[in-house]
Amino acid sequence: MAVHTSRSVASAPGGEPAPGRGSGSGTPAGAPRGTGGGLRRGVATHWYAWTMVAPVVVVIGVIIGYPLLRGIYLSLTDANERNVERNIGVNHLPATYKFVGLDNYADALTGSQFLATLGWTLVWTVSCVSVTFALGLALANILNRRIAGRSAYRMLLILPWAVPGFVSVFAWRFLYNEDRGFLNKLLAGGGIDAVPWLNDPTWAKFSVIAVNIWLGVPFMMVALLGGLQSIPGEMYEAAEMDGAGPWQRFRHITMPGLRPVSTTVILLSTIWTFNMFPVIFLLTRGGPGEATQILVTQAYKFSFEISPRDFAQSSTWGVLILVLLMLFAAVYRRVLRQQGDTW
Repeated sequence: MAVHTSRSVASAPGGEPAPGRGSGSGTPAGAPRGTGGGLRRGVATHWYAWTMVAPVVVVIGVIIGYPLLRGIYLSLTDANERNVERNIGVNHLPATYKFVGLDNYADALTGSQFLATLGWTLVWTVSCVSVTFALGLALANILNRRIAGRSAYRMLLILPWAVPGFVSVFAWRFLYNEDRGFLNKLLAGGGIDAVPWLNDPTWAKFSVIAVNIWLGVPFMMVALLGGLQSIPGEMYEAAEMDGAGPWQRFRHITMPGLRPVSTTVILLSTIWTFNMFPVIFLLTRGGPGEATQILVTQAYKFSFEISPRDFAQSSTWGVLILVLLMLFAAVYRRVLRQQGDTW
């Protein structure tokens, strides 16, 4: 009797199952069960999208996935130029490097070289990003106003971004030349001694920071200018009618309105600057000495400049760079979520 009552509740008139119920389960009758069925149904429904995405996934896996896994594997070995697989004439020499576990990471994290390079890399990144953001915000506010020749100013300020990076760096290297550089000629005209821009450790650090700021300001300015133009002008008019001054309007309207854009560009700029290989390598090659060497240029040096080339150490530093940036992104996201931003 109880069984008959249960069936009558679960069935529609005529003895057929009620809509939305299957035979004794919570899934529609005849529908595939489990995650496998849902996956097959999703592929069947969105097969065109999967077809379009598949080549991109394959390319990313080949270009990024394989080198990343290979680098992680090499960081756990003692691979160098002398024990990797190689061909010398007609002779084929097999690989003889060994698995050493986390020894390379322990050596890097407890050694003075990694910590010293990391310290300068952090100073380099924070200095470049903070100054670039401040200058970009100032220029964006200026160009957001109705001034004569605004379009021409925008084109001129975007020019450093349009010029290939290596061309800009070589131009600055010429300007910094201690004997024939334009900057020292200007100083000599004012009776000031020549400055060793790239030959003194302190001056070299200021020089590379200045070049990277010059290259980074256009991107920051364009992004922030777009954010400023998305803020309704009625908000400024209402605030001005209420007696709010320029600083109050900037603090309570401009900065909150720019928060979605600024959080993104700060994150991107931090990652780019942390790994800014061309400026350091082409301008100073990490010198004088090791004064301007950042983590990514030091990893390159391990793999391509020293003898024997240390592939294991280079891979270890590369993995540590990836881990540091992932930790920064995670902490950055958590701080934004605590402030009520979604990212």
